[in-house]
Amino acid sequence: MTQHVSKKRRADGLSDSDKFNASDHEQEIEFNSIAYIANGSSNRSWQTTIEKVVQSVVSIHFCQVASFDTEEAVVSQATGFVVDSVNGYILTNRHVVGPGPFVGYAVFDNHEECDVKPIYRDPVHDFGVLQFEPKNIKYMKVSELTLRPDLAKVGCEIRVVGNDAGEKLSILSGFISRLDRNAPEYGSLTYNDFNTEYIQAAASATGGSSGSPVVDIDGYAVALQAGGSTESSTDFFFPVYRALRALRCIQNGKPITRGTIQVQWILRPFDECRRLGIRSDNEKTMRDKFPSIHGLLVAEVVLPEGPADGSLKEGDTLISINGELVSSFVKVDEVLDSSVGQTVELVVDRNGKDLHFTIPVNDLHAITPARYLEVCGASFNDLSYQMARLYAIPVRGVFANRASGSFTLDTRDRCGWIIDSIDHRDTPDLDTFIDVLKSIPDCSRVQISFRHISDLHTIEESVVYIDRHWYSEFRLATRNDDTGLWDFTSLQEKPLPPKPLKPLHAKFIDIPTEKPGCSKLGHSMVLVTAHFPLVMDGYKDNTSRGYGVIASAENGYVIISRKVVPHDLIEVFVTVAESIIVPAKVKFLHPLHNYAIVKYDPSLVEADVLTPNFSSSPLKRGDKVVFVGFNQNMRAVSDITKVSDIPVLNVPINPLSPRYRACNFEGIQVDSSVANPAPSGVLADEDGTIRALWLTYLGSVTDEGYDRVFGMGFDTSHINQIVSRCIANEGHLTDLRIIDSEFYALPVIQARLRGVPEEWIERVESRKDVERPQFFTVLRTSTPAIGMEASPLKVGDIVLSLNGHAVNKMADLDDMYTQTELQVEILRKKQIIKVTVPTVSTEKFNTSHLVYWSGALLQPPHQSVRQVMKNMPSSIYIMSRNQGSPATQYGLNSTQFVTHVNEQETPDLEAFINVVRGIPDNTYCKLRLVSFDNIPSALTLKTNYHYFPTSVIRKDEAEDKWIEIDFTKDGPVRLELN
Repeated sequence: MTQHVSKKRRADGLSDSDKFNASDHEQEIEFNSIAYIANGSSNRSWQTTIEKVVQSVVSIHFCQVASFDTEEAVVSQATGFVVDSVNGYILTNRHVVGPGPFVGYAVFDNHEECDVKPIYRDPVHDFGVLQFEPKNIKYMKVSELTLRPDLAKVGCEIRVVGNDAGEKLSILSGFISRLDRNAPEYGSLTYNDFNTEYIQAAASATGGSSGSPVVDIDGYAVALQAGGSTESSTDFFFPVYRALRALRCIQNGKPITRGTIQVQWILRPFDECRRLGIRSDNEKTMRDKFPSIHGLLVAEVVLPEGPADGSLKEGDTLISINGELVSSFVKVDEVLDSSVGQTVELVVDRNGKDLHFTIPVNDLHAITPARYLEVCGASFNDLSYQMARLYAIPVRGVFANRASGSFTLDTRDRCGWIIDSIDHRDTPDLDTFIDVLKSIPDCSRVQISFRHISDLHTIEESVVYIDRHWYSEFRLATRNDDTGLWDFTSLQEKPLPPKPLKPLHAKFIDIPTEKPGCSKLGHSMVLVTAHFPLVMDGYKDNTSRGYGVIASAENGYVIISRKVVPHDLIEVFVTVAESIIVPAKVKFLHPLHNYAIVKYDPSLVEADVLTPNFSSSPLKRGDKVVFVGFNQNMRAVSDITKVSDIPVLNVPINPLSPRYRACNFEGIQVDSSVANPAPSGVLADEDGTIRALWLTYLGSVTDEGYDRVFGMGFDTSHINQIVSRCIANEGHLTDLRIIDSEFYALPVIQARLRGVPEEWIERVESRKDVERPQFFTVLRTSTPAIGMEASPLKVGDIVLSLNGHAVNKMADLDDMYTQTELQVEILRKKQIIKVTVPTVSTEKFNTSHLVYWSGALLQPPHQSVRQVMKNMPSSIYIMSRNQGSPATQYGLNSTQFVTHVNEQETPDLEAFINVVRGIPDNTYCKLRLVSFDNIPSALTLKTNYHYFPTSVIRKDEAEDKWIEIDFTKDGPVRLELN
């Protein structure tokens, strides 16, 4: 098993029928094993055999670089063995080669390495063939193993030689106990072999042993390691009859024909066949002809619309093909593979009657997808025989192997969707689906009809947003067995332009509330939805939404939580009165206080949108307020409540991957079971004057992977000045400055114990505008970005005054917004000192530059990283990586920093691009890294520009647009993303 795949392929253990069959043959297994030992074979030495075998066994390190059909993109290790040393053919499993794009290399016993390419993967059976260049192995003579499936016998002592549990070489011993078990099942929505016998043994192989040769004492490969059970030490080996035939076809330059009548057969013991109605004379005839068998082949699944549909039925027992009695899968394969495009004569026993059928034989390769479509951030292929067989449905339809981007139909389930129609046009196959998508303009919203393959009874309808600008690729990948690559063909260079937007009418419904003055607040709240094309700044969701508050109906400004709008590499929409959807742009992101400002075009909205009154008077504990907002189901709710507390709060850091979190704020808490779980809303006076925004604050991640979120109020007196400036400057607020440090509140008792003089304590306690006497101490200071000055503040400093004014509430820090430096009086080590604290411009706080290289997304360290790190190794921070990419295969991890490439220092992304552009394709380079914990390391990585080209994503501040520059072999190509 492959090290990764084994967890999946060994998960289900033996099925009930497997256990039944195993116990059925237990007595025979024991007898044959004893007989074999009695022959004395176990006394022969294995050492010579193993020394020869290991010269043929290789460790395969591979990437399945893209989701396709039953498999997701993955990086893993497995085993293979050379079966033709002259031509460089390696036999391994089909689930290693995979149905889709494959990139890998083989490591031989002497640790020589060479690239391998796939030249064949069987449509059904679990074997595939890789090829290497023999002349690249210079320091050892590569030997080959001979395939001898006929030597696999019950009781035969065997060795499994391979890459077990990730070890380069492991030798496991066992005895063959069965030759006639049905193919193991590893679960739904994944690859499963069928229509073949499997060999069973007890060898306890684990992850990484997939593709290992199962050899006898003479060094012949009698089977291929394929899978196993987690509930016992049972292993499953694939008999190599069909692999041997495929190898001979390849060696002789002949096509590997594969035939099918789209029927799954299963081996049933004779007692079950009798219960299904087989005649006794048929049973006697089969037993006489095949005295060693214990059952017959019975039709398990007959696919609708297949060649056998209307003829064969489930439960039919196979008697003969073309006049020849048949009891094994191997014989069925032999006949069908040699009869593609012809017909076969089948005789089956159905309820004691012999029925004769003439059935055409289809080309199995023709119903096995060899291409996939990438569009709108998702990936599709024609429904495969594999998936159709699992659910007994016709082999047709458009299958979403990666339902993401515009086609994110369910965030929990990205695979298994069948698209029945789009834009009210049926899509029975991939070509029709492509034609329909070509005709849909960019930015359109169209209806789709779809089903999940595991629940075909339920037809679902949804409206999707066609995004051809952030997701600019519209290309078809086609398998090329000559090169081992998948060739990409662009299907449409540019999408049809978006349709012009027209003004639309909408009607608000007043929110029911006990205070009539608040009923119109619903006219001042709109739904904000954000879509995220990339992972940036530690934010990994694909979409988010929440209600925002109108800041200016005349100009189209909306205030929204930064939980919804964490950065500006997003697509934003505003929904007005649950009726009109209009695009919006991010105009401002407050670096500390958890709110953003977005702008939509108000001329597109013909509705009674109202600008509310915002209070400039701060709330106090005990004040009565009316909560008006929206619950988790986005339904309007209201409640009369009161302010219970206004503490200074510190949102927990997300330790695994830092992301934006609010700091240096006072959160308003209320006694309301309605408001507290609500994600968005306002706190207002009875006349509708807004006193605070109710925002969702994003915290850390639970052990189960869920976000911790908090609902709290944020006083409007803290935002009025900034919002007014933003609107007055048409959304451009480039001169905002802050103290780039985080503070937490220190109660008076703690301040006294830490040495704050009594006169300062009396000064605080005598302030009439402060409800809670407290001081602020420095919790952490951000590491300055390159070119920025470090703060003179230190952790533990207690702030006493700022520009001569005592600091006892967060509003006392507001001078920082407009001044380049501040005179701060602090207590440090019980000494009062004065320091000049420079403020930091927030103009460069927002990420505006990313690089996509070898499947890794790189960016400068964002603000949340600088808040928690003491030293910044470089300005190249690994944000994320693609599964199946070189970045994942060779060990690049998110939150690491790249400091050098090929021993050349790369302090920033510009320097990095200059270095990596000189690295050829399919070439190793050396990287020096520093972890988030400042631990240095080095590794090598092999580039793969065919599947993972280099690109730069940058924000053009002058045009307020994101652009992408792709570095192709023909030079840089510039694309506008929004």
